[in-house]
Amino acid sequence: MMLNKTEARSRLTERLSVLTAQVSRIEDELGQPLDDDFAEQAIDREDDEALDSLENSALTEIESIRAAIARLDSGGYGICTSCGEPIAAERLNALPAAEECIGCATAGNVAKR
Repeated sequence: MMLNKTEARSRLTERLSVLTAQVSRIEDELGQPLDDDFAEQAIDREDDEALDSLENSALTEIESIRAAIARLDSGGYGICTSCGEPIAAERLNALPAAEECIGCATAGNVAKR
């Protein structure tokens, strides 16, 4: 399967748009004042923690997508940032922002344990 960089860019920019909108909605929600009722405040704070977690995940993915777009622009997209070998098109189709081949990604995950 051949890697289509135009399609990859389209998928990455579409996902970036979705995530940016999600972060904006989360920030709007987090900016809402707390309820006067202490019980409601406790619930709101729990909700805020969940929203913070979602926002952090989205921001991490945004960073990864921006890095992938930068690799597209520089000609390094589809090349493993660890070993320099090509990343399988199947992997990039599944994870368009992948920066490592499956071998390096797997080795890195094993080393982190």
